[in-house]
Amino acid sequence: MSRRVSFIAILTTLLIVTAACSNKKSVNPLANVGSKQPDKVLFDKAMDAMKHNRFDVARMTLQTLINTYPDSEFIARAKLAVGDSWYAEGGTASLAQAEQEYRDFETFFPNMPEAAEAQLKIANIQYQQMEKADRDSTHAQRAEDEYRNLIMQYPDNPKLVKEGKERLLEVQEVLAEREFDIGKFYYLRLSYPASIARLKTLVEKYPLYSRADEALFLLGQNYEGQIAQMRARPTCVKTSPRPGCVGEQIKANMVEELTREAAGAYSQIITRYPVMERGEDAKKRLAALHQPIPRPTKAAVALNQKEEDSRRENTTLTNLINVLKKGPDVAMAAKVGDPTLVDPTPVAASKDSGATAMRAMGLGAGDHSVTVEASKGGTPGANAPAPRSDSPVPVANGDPFARLNTAPDPNELKPATPANELKPSGTPDPDELTPTADAQSSASSQPLPPPVQVNEIQQGQPASSSSATAAPDASSSLASDKDISSSKKKKKKGIKKILSF
Repeated sequence: MSRRVSFIAILTTLLIVTAACSNKKSVNPLANVGSKQPDKVLFDKAMDAMKHNRFDVARMTLQTLINTYPDSEFIARAKLAVGDSWYAEGGTASLAQAEQEYRDFETFFPNMPEAAEAQLKIANIQYQQMEKADRDSTHAQRAEDEYRNLIMQYPDNPKLVKEGKERLLEVQEVLAEREFDIGKFYYLRLSYPASIARLKTLVEKYPLYSRADEALFLLGQNYEGQIAQMRARPTCVKTSPRPGCVGEQIKANMVEELTREAAGAYSQIITRYPVMERGEDAKKRLAALHQPIPRPTKAAVALNQKEEDSRRENTTLTNLINVLKKGPDVAMAAKVGDPTLVDPTPVAASKDSGATAMRAMGLGAGDHSVTVEASKGGTPGANAPAPRSDSPVPVANGDPFARLNTAPDPNELKPATPANELKPSGTPDPDELTPTADAQSSASSQPLPPPVQVNEIQQGQPASSSSATAAPDASSSLASDKDISSSKKKKKKGIKKILSF
């Protein structure tokens, strides 16, 4: 009997413990709350279906949650999860549907932290569909716009903004490569204005392009090609003008202006990209054009070296894979620096060549002024016909030189008093600045010092006394040939090290 009682007591205890365990609330790691709400159950089922790649079941469950419980606290996450299901499924149609779901999420929940994540995924959708630089650039251009929107609209999310900047630099590397190929295409066909327009836009819009020195060198070559064309054109002669001839002075001005443009492109390679390979070639071209060779600063050398060190070099196997895959190769994109967020004004070929010609002929905007001459015929009467320009001016008392009105015409244009005209002696102008006696004596006894050259320092020229006394700035001091050569050696060693693997 006692055994039966103890057995019943043990069985009762087990039943109580089992019932207590069955009533315990399950903890959901996604929501971090204990709940048995039906909307939470639906959300958990959808997340489990997505985990097992059953995306259609997950979307049906999430849509049931959205339609059945419109006031649920899981509505926002359910809408975002619908986009995630399309995004994870992949494919062109699924990615387009995912982009639409993310845009709807940004529209309905713009203030939630997940809105920045939705914008990043919209940009990533375009990034995944990018093609090579010589193919269609629609997705690359859209990816550039979407990453820019992420950076400018959600600056308070540093993690996603950092990822967006890195991806934007890769997208801009592809777009810059496309612009370079087009500029080179026009250069090989001697269409110099079109090539110059493309390359100028490239160097202004994408300064972190891995071949920016090549673009600037090709830009200088375009100007030199135009110089050769200009010199080959016949010079106009008054006695026997030839078709297509150019005046001698205009030809000389055009050659001088084009030489200045070419020297500017070559100088930018030396001052902005001193570590890159085209630096020595730019110096040779400047010497051939008889133009001064600038010297970069130490800060420019350090910046360019940092940009070059951040780029990755592909191995032979990677290059073979890149030939077969659809997407572009972004290994050479810079990993440091800020991408361009606002597009500069694109350079038009016609405007650029026209502006060069205008500068060569010495014309400016101020030479196209228009003068207006007012009529002095008086005001016609009430019934009088309107005056004509070819009708004679009425005279007074038969004198053709007499005026009809003795009062001055208010519409008459009078010449302004010249600025350098001497004023008559009389009452001095209180606003006129007069030098003191000491200043006059010192000015007459000592000559004026020459102007200080701020932006140009010739090689081998000693520094002025004012610059010698001031504390030198390490960032603005000029780099020596040793600094530049050592940076290039480090770059070459790094490439050899990568290739050795």
